[in-house]
Amino acid sequence: MDTASIRRQMVDQQIRTWDIPEPTLLDLMRTVPREDFVPGAYHLLAYAETEIPLGHGERMMYPMVEGKLLQSLLLAPEDEVLEIGTGSGYLTACLALLAQNVVSVDIYQDFLNAAEEKLGKQNIVNVALKHHDAAKDGPPAGQFDAIAVTGSLPAIDERFIAALKPGGRLFIVTGNDPVMDAIVVTKDQAGAWKSSNIFETSLARLQNADEPPGFTW
Repeated sequence: MDTASIRRQMVDQQIRTWDIPEPTLLDLMRTVPREDFVPGAYHLLAYAETEIPLGHGERMMYPMVEGKLLQSLLLAPEDEVLEIGTGSGYLTACLALLAQNVVSVDIYQDFLNAAEEKLGKQNIVNVALKHHDAAKDGPPAGQFDAIAVTGSLPAIDERFIAALKPGGRLFIVTGNDPVMDAIVVTKDQAGAWKSSNIFETSLARLQNADEPPGFTW
């Protein structure tokens, strides 16, 4: 199977057509071998427009959602990035290739172990993987230029905004099924923040996220 050709086709048919014209992002997604990050049983679906199961009830984002996330964070080579939810490690790899350093946390140690191996095979060395429950305990110590939250929350969690440096950006999906809002939060130099809804989607809950009283997920 010519995975490089299929990867290019994914970018042209799924990513570019979703108003993602940036050459840097398109080249990145043409280059990173997504098939190396999906579970073996789903290797042939690596570039399909679907959410691939990872175990523990978790799934990879749709490729086009990953593309919009990367686009919305406006990453620069000097940025320090936090990823909440390592998952397959694919998005971790993309973030690491766009930024200076990435801290990626997950509550599942087997996800972290697998991601460490996969990132190593890609010679990606600017990622620190940590076992951490960000929904329960908040983000790990530090301040970040950009934060990507890969599981949904009922509403914006201001603990994540507090972990942003002035000028920082947060990508987060909020709301309830069937329609949620993908949001970018920006923090100004004075510490004030504003949010912008960028598209509608649906995303599995971040594990251990607090739900409103009486709500059943």
